[in-house]
Amino acid sequence: MGMREDLERIRSEALEAIAAAATEQELEPVRIHYSGKKGALTAILKTMGKLSAEERPVMGQLANEVRAQIETALSERFEVLREEALNAKLKAEALDVTMPGRVPHPGTIHPLTSTIADVRKVFESMGFQTVEGPEVEETYYNFDALNTNEDHPARDPQDTFYITDDVVLRTQTSSVQIRQMQGKKPPIRVIAPGRVYRNDDLDATHSPLFHQIEGLMIDKGVRMSDLKGYLEVFAQSIFGAETRVRFRPHHFPFTEPSAEMDVSCFACGGEGCRLCKGEGWIEILGCGMVHPNVLRACGIDPEEYSGFAFGMGVERIAMLRYKINEIRNFYDNDLRFLSQFNG
Repeated sequence: MGMREDLERIRSEALEAIAAAATEQELEPVRIHYSGKKGALTAILKTMGKLSAEERPVMGQLANEVRAQIETALSERFEVLREEALNAKLKAEALDVTMPGRVPHPGTIHPLTSTIADVRKVFESMGFQTVEGPEVEETYYNFDALNTNEDHPARDPQDTFYITDDVVLRTQTSSVQIRQMQGKKPPIRVIAPGRVYRNDDLDATHSPLFHQIEGLMIDKGVRMSDLKGYLEVFAQSIFGAETRVRFRPHHFPFTEPSAEMDVSCFACGGEGCRLCKGEGWIEILGCGMVHPNVLRACGIDPEEYSGFAFGMGVERIAMLRYKINEIRNFYDNDLRFLSQFNG
């Protein structure tokens, strides 16, 4: 009979294809072809209505036997292939517990972060509090309140990054000092570390982004001699106990009198060398007594209070401490450079 032959053929082909499938991905098309809703077995069963009443139960029983045998073979083969795949995965991912472990490579503290931490430690030991402020700043805090008028060169777009006419990327952390003086009553004793931005070309000693630490002390009876004493302690703590300091007159719009502070060259002891360019001294920061106009702008009576302020570039301090001659090294993220520092 034709249907019997077709069923036997389907059974033989299906069982052979099932046994030949090497993966679950190969077996799935076999299942669909023979046992799916539109498969070969289903197509034959749809012709059962053409059989005579005597043939129909006989062919129906055979068809059920073929279907059951194919589905059982599929189920058993799927189970075998899943187990084989799992065993292969376990074998591939097996760990050799006799192999030596990987040695961890801990990171190191970035030299700028280390320098900031060391400077903070010095001033915090002398009673200063570390404070922060916004890097995107209003021109009022960055210039106006610091006694820097609209005609000052620092306000030129060639020196400063402007967001709008009244908003800039701060050029100094002195803006944090203004916010502190306006938000607190004296006495005030703070340092403000953070990123600052200036429109400089990147070269060996300049960067459009760098770090500053500025300090401020406001109280009754604060004098220039207090400023010199605090900064001398700072210099000797950072550069060594034998370090000497000197102050040279300078001009800053927000301090009066103003000065730049040098330290004796710690490489040659003041004799003169390549590091200090033969001068025996190295400039490290600017400082001075807070200008009365700045105090008034912050609502502090200059007849009752006085104070000092100072500011230093963190990169410059770090370059001197670690004998680095390229500011770009701090930002290149070269592990060969960074791994030299252990914090």
